[in-house]
Amino acid sequence: MQRRNILSAAVLSTLLATGIAQAQDKPIKIGVTAGPHAQIMEQVKKVAAKDGLNLQIVEFSDYVQPNAALAAGDLDANSYQHKPYLDVQVKDRGYKFVSVGYTINFPMGIYSKKIKNLSELKEGARFGMPNDVTNGGRVLLLLQDQGIIKVRPEAGVNVTPLDVTSNPKKLKFVEIDAAQLPRSLPDLDAAGINTNFAKSGGLDPVADSIAREGAKSPYINIIAVREQDKDKPWVGKLVKAYHSDEIRKYIETEFKGSVLPGF
Repeated sequence: MQRRNILSAAVLSTLLATGIAQAQDKPIKIGVTAGPHAQIMEQVKKVAAKDGLNLQIVEFSDYVQPNAALAAGDLDANSYQHKPYLDVQVKDRGYKFVSVGYTINFPMGIYSKKIKNLSELKEGARFGMPNDVTNGGRVLLLLQDQGIIKVRPEAGVNVTPLDVTSNPKKLKFVEIDAAQLPRSLPDLDAAGINTNFAKSGGLDPVADSIAREGAKSPYINIIAVREQDKDKPWVGKLVKAYHSDEIRKYIETEFKGSVLPGF
């Protein structure tokens, strides 16, 4: 009987050890949007693996689902959104998310298949912009910086077409899902498009844009996690991998014109 108990204890110990090992091997699921964020995270995955962190990358085609999936527990983290967008999502949807590290800033660009300069915009031109508040506002602020429109200062970064106080060219703002803007560009006179969707739509953010944000922009992308996970060891490893020299050099080579404020 004593020997049987010893054997049972040994088997239980082995099973527990195996279970712990399997738990440690469980991948950290991180959501990204297709394009640059996905490409960069594939490189981060390689760097993180050297530190014993196993990442599983999950791609999305829009800006809404990565946060919904994180809230539902289907993801452990996401890396695709800037801080103003996260702030609005937390306020509007009640998400218990926090930013744990800055990543990269892809300057918003204005593109057109019909004109080469914003000064060529005709009266009543159809101007496309993302239909979410933060990215749509980002486009409007860029147009203001370019001297095309003026907006109410008190609107801050969440400016909408209703906040436009001066529109000499009488632009008609067409709000479209951000991911669909490159495809819709031929039907518009111009459009403000996020870099990740511009690239996935076959546009070169530097060569094809007719205007771009400056380096001093508040729209720095971040890594977001649920509040209860922010102090877990894997979070620090993930941020460390993203901020590594390997990733910095990769971004500087592959995504010229981007800004790396978090490095």
